Amino acid sequence: MQPTSHYKVLVVDDDPDIVEMLQYNLTREGYDVAQAENGLKAIAEAQTFKPDIILMDVMMPQLDGIAACRQLREFSHFRNTHIIFLTARSEEFSEVAAFDAGADDFITKPIKPRALLSRLAAFTRRETAQEEQDKVIDIAGMRIDRVSFAVYKGEEKITLPKKEFELLAFLAATPNKVFTREELLHNVWGSDVYVIARTVDVHIRKVREKIGEDNIKTIKGVGYKFNTD
Repeated sequence: MQPTSHYKVLVVDDDPDIVEMLQYNLTREGYDVAQAENGLKAIAEAQTFKPDIILMDVMMPQLDGIAACRQLREFSHFRNTHIIFLTARSEEFSEVAAFDAGADDFITKPIKPRALLSRLAAFTRRETAQEEQDKVIDIAGMRIDRVSFAVYKGEEKITLPKKEFELLAFLAATPNKVFTREELLHNVWGSDVYVIARTVDVHIRKVREKIGEDNIKTIKGVGYKFNTD
């Protein structure tokens, strides 16, 4: 694993044993760690700590994780923060709700520290790889800036959450090529991350809401492509 001392992780859970276990393992790997016991305190702590990664339980008192995630994504400086849910709930509807709120990943309890650390390492590796790609994509009257994570349509600037931006940039980098949901999951979320195929549909819908319906085309029974026809 590459050195991670420059990454900050905010752990949010109302179970002190889980918080202690995560803090111990993350600190040992070189992460700078802060903690909060519910969604309200997480939002307050994030304002001062400015984490790169947030590990957050779903079911918490005062403000649950999904509501807290939605509120965090409303702040421009948290749109690129990795938000990973930790929960004992494994039903599909919980995963869909989590990703719809802006989550990057979904990990079920009981948490295995080595698997979690591997998952975080995958996030940091992909971030480094993305920095090495072309900084700007000009296509179909759109300018996709990988440095600022912004999309420009004419004079209009559109800011997308990190995973929505990565999905759009990946499709736009190879226009008119059709990608299956599985290929998009592998290339945008990574092979170390377990997410359901419907996650792609949720993110595609949210991207279309912001950039328009014409650029990303659904190929029925196959997947999606960035359309320039």
